[in-house]
Amino acid sequence: MNSNTQQQPKPHAGECLESIDSGAIWTLLRATSRTFALSIEGLPEGLREEIAVAYLLLRVSDYLEDHETLPTDEKIRLLELWDSTLAQPETADCFLEQLCVVPHRDDDPEATVALHANTLICALGSFSEEAARVVTSRVRETTRGMARRQALGPEVADEGELDEYMHDVAGLVGYLVTDLFALHLGSVAPLHARLMPLAREFGLALQTVNVLRGLRKDFERGWVYVPRSYCARHNLSSAELFHASCRRRAMNVIAALIEKAEHHLLAGLDYIRTIPRHLHRVRLACMWPLLFAARTIAISRDNPDVLTGEVKIARSAVKRIIRKTMLFGWSNSWLEGYTDRLLTAPAGRE
Repeated sequence: MNSNTQQQPKPHAGECLESIDSGAIWTLLRATSRTFALSIEGLPEGLREEIAVAYLLLRVSDYLEDHETLPTDEKIRLLELWDSTLAQPETADCFLEQLCVVPHRDDDPEATVALHANTLICALGSFSEEAARVVTSRVRETTRGMARRQALGPEVADEGELDEYMHDVAGLVGYLVTDLFALHLGSVAPLHARLMPLAREFGLALQTVNVLRGLRKDFERGWVYVPRSYCARHNLSSAELFHASCRRRAMNVIAALIEKAEHHLLAGLDYIRTIPRHLHRVRLACMWPLLFAARTIAISRDNPDVLTGEVKIARSAVKRIIRKTMLFGWSNSWLEGYTDRLLTAPAGRE
């Protein structure tokens, strides 16, 4: 690990967006997530840029929360500093100075995003006042939620505690996106109140699947997001969940987590069906992460690899999902049936 920020000149927080390479945001986005980049880049102009910057600002928070070597108290301090920096963008240079001394790998895309925090804040400053307020407030709420979770420790007691954390890191993201949709899209604005509770469920669906995918990696860094109450039903401790000798009981715990993910996902499906069908590009941007999550649920079911590694859907499956939704995703009845198929079909039969 080393810091290479001296080799990469960064804009000062006070600089205008015109002084920044306009392609920097998209380069950072594609480096951190190909699938989310696909979704975001297909959105209408204006909305597309705002959600891209919001996503990358949230990745700065993720980087601090998930850092592998920072002690907990330092994570909390930096998350709180990031929160205050978002409230006072003129202090961004101070935040970056402290970030530069944090150990990181040169090939870590999240570190690269974090070290371009000033670029992101400059971009945020180019938004309309209302859009900037939405993005800033939601990212700050999420960042504070991450700091609270760090203070609480590496295990969650029950489903309520898990949901509170998942709301902070994903449900609020659903709110952010919905706020921006309503701000830009006249046909969505009247649906805002109806969409908001579904947006929370949508976020919880994606985050529950993230928990499933990251079970082993999180455990290896000392964190277990499976509620202790889930484990206790099968006479397991959080650590025993990963013991080979306890595999049968552990898979019963995983089944409960999968059931939870599927419950949230079906509410997320209602979110997409509520968005007017003529907003096909917007619906696609929502569809893809939800359907990728549905497929991940399917291949995680009764699969012990969830406990020993990371279960991912095949790239060929991603391509099939994208191709089919582009053709038929305007139909709510087709989408409902296809989601059910993704949740149940064998591998290669998406």
